[in-house]
Amino acid sequence: MAKLIPAAERIIRARTLIQKARDLPVPAEGGRNDFSYIANVKDLLRQARDMIKFISMTPSASAEIKEEVKRIYQEADQADREILQ
Repeated sequence: MAKLIPAAERIIRARTLIQKARDLPVPAEGGRNDFSYIANVKDLLRQARDMIKFISMTPSASAEIKEEVKRIYQEADQADREILQ
């Protein structure tokens, strides 16, 4: 059975994944249009979103945690726009 990860740890991990997406080196050949690069960025951002997806649905999540989840979704969307455009 999978080990439960607390919401605070999930938020930290999601932010780490978003930072990894930002830190991915842009390939010299193809640049930001390289399909492998785009796929890696999208995958990391998807993992970040999946990490926090159900936090806001849990009854034990406080309003502060739910607000953090909203901010992470915004950060992931912003990172997507900044990295790939």
